[in-house]
Amino acid sequence: MPDTALPRGYILGFDFGLRRIGVAIGQTATHTASALETVRHGKSPDWQAIDRLVNEWKPALLLVGLPLGAEGEETEMSRAARRFGAALHKRYSLDVAFADERLSSQAAASRFVELRASGNLRQKDAKQLDAAAARLILENWLQSRHDP
Repeated sequence: MPDTALPRGYILGFDFGLRRIGVAIGQTATHTASALETVRHGKSPDWQAIDRLVNEWKPALLLVGLPLGAEGEETEMSRAARRFGAALHKRYSLDVAFADERLSSQAAASRFVELRASGNLRQKDAKQLDAAAARLILENWLQSRHDP
């Protein structure tokens, strides 16, 4: 999908991990995103949970965070994220885009620490960290395509 083409409607964003996958929903009209949930990823992704989210939101596009190396090079994790994106495309017949996520996970972790320190977040809310990272990945990607 060309970088400048932004479909109308919702975009489901994923922060891919080998144990958990954060999921967020974004709107192309407002260029904003919201964290949804974190789904399990063991030997395979929790396809039942992802099916439910795709059916509920009916996204026009799926976006997968790409964990590149410090110099922007492919890593084993980025190759795994690309395989996940290919599986999403095959399963849902939707276009899949990838977004550089190098800073998003760090920003989500920093925000989580701030919220914990202020008392606004409990330790058991840690599982939402992945969903928050997915929101940042998706929102950054949407805003990078917004014409001011």
